[in-house]
Amino acid sequence: MSWYNYFFCFFAGMFLANVVPHFVHGISGDPFPTPFAHPPGKGLSSPTVNVVWALVNLIAGYALFRVGKVSSGGNLALVVFFIGIAALSTWLSVLFAKIKPANRPREKTSANSLLV
Repeated sequence: MSWYNYFFCFFAGMFLANVVPHFVHGISGDPFPTPFAHPPGKGLSSPTVNVVWALVNLIAGYALFRVGKVSSGGNLALVVFFIGIAALSTWLSVLFAKIKPANRPREKTSANSLLV
């Protein structure tokens, strides 16, 4: 395989990993950061925007998966694909851990909620 196929394998993993959080939050009805929020990547976008963004990532990831020949490129192609998944997943876990507390709505506590 050519070097650029491994490039496609890596980015296929990244795009496909990015589908998961946006799709899950979107179909759950939860707002979640997207590049279209204000500020980009930190503000919250609607669940519908998250589902659409997840589907765009799915299409891009699938196209890169096919072009990169991940399934027929041998073990190295699969390793590079999974490195792409691991790289984006790790980076997003750190990023969202930093911005999530700022986006959580403050819950009002009352005496009744403490008894439940």
